[in-house]
Formats: sequence, structure tokens, C-alpha cells
Amino acid sequence: MSVTRLEKDRAALTMTVVAEFETSVQRAWRLWADPRQLERWWGPPTYPATFVEHDLTPGGSMRYYMTGPEGEKHGGWWRVLAVEPPHRIEVEDGFADGEGNPNPGMPTTTFTVTLEELAGPRTRITIVSRFPSAEAMDQLTDMGMDEGITAAVGQIDDILGEDAA
Repeated sequence: MSVTRLEKDRAALTMTVVAEFETSVQRAWRLWADPRQLERWWGPPTYPATFVEHDLTPGGSMRYYMTGPEGEKHGGWWRVLAVEPPHRIEVEDGFADGEGNPNPGMPTTTFTVTLEELAGPRTRITIVSRFPSAEAMDQLTDMGMDEGITAAVGQIDDILGEDAA
């Protein structure tokens, strides 16, 4: 698995995931910019994602749902705050109802993705999630957010491996 670090900082209200991949930054960027690629790994293996809207531009929005093992659907949305291809994305992230509308009963987070070219070519992807409160951080991590993102990012190697085949 390519996740090299997962760190929760309760004082700073952040969770950081760092992963490294044997690929260029340009190729890693497509994992985010192409909705068909994104849905292949966003979400744990038992909850695959389907993106029904994907506008990766500042002010754009993304809507998706993850389908659970029993066929249940769990919606999510992103509001794109900043994009600097191919190195940085910042979004507000939240839960959605069955129609794709934000669920006001659930907390939102803001996450920033940075892609850094290393020698090789090799790319480091860092995802920093910021929580609005300690209670929101506890609620989302108790729901398995840390395990979910680790499992999701862990699927990227298989996608990149197809490029070499």
C-alpha cells in the first residue's frame, strides 16, 4: 500500500494522509481531474463511488454517491475552492441526501490535496482534512473516515499499474 503516513492532530483539528506513487505528477493529477478515474478509487473498496457531477474549477461542484455492499447509497458533495493544476486542489466536503443536496445534520470538512514531484518519476500526494470542531472530528473519525481514506488511496496503485501493462 502506498499510504506512508496517516496523522491526526486533534489540537489543530486536522487529519493528514501522505501517499507516494511510482508516477509523474501529471499522471497523478488525472486521478482527480478525470471523474471516471476518481470514481475508481474514491471510497473504500466495498463502497465504490459514482460521480454524477464533476466540475474541477474554482467555484465548481462535484456530486457523488458511494454504493455499499447491500446496494445502499451514501451521497457526498464537494464545493471546489481552489485549483492549481497539476499541484493543488482545495474543496469543502460534505454529506448529501438522496437528491445530492447537502445534509445539514452532518459536519463538513475542508480538504487540501497537494501533488509533489519526487525523483523517479515519483509523486507524493498529501491530503489534509480540516475539521470545524473537535466534536466534528470525533464524529467523522468514529464513522471510519481514517480507515476509509486509507483504503481508498490504497486502490490507486492498481489503477496506475494498468498504465504499465
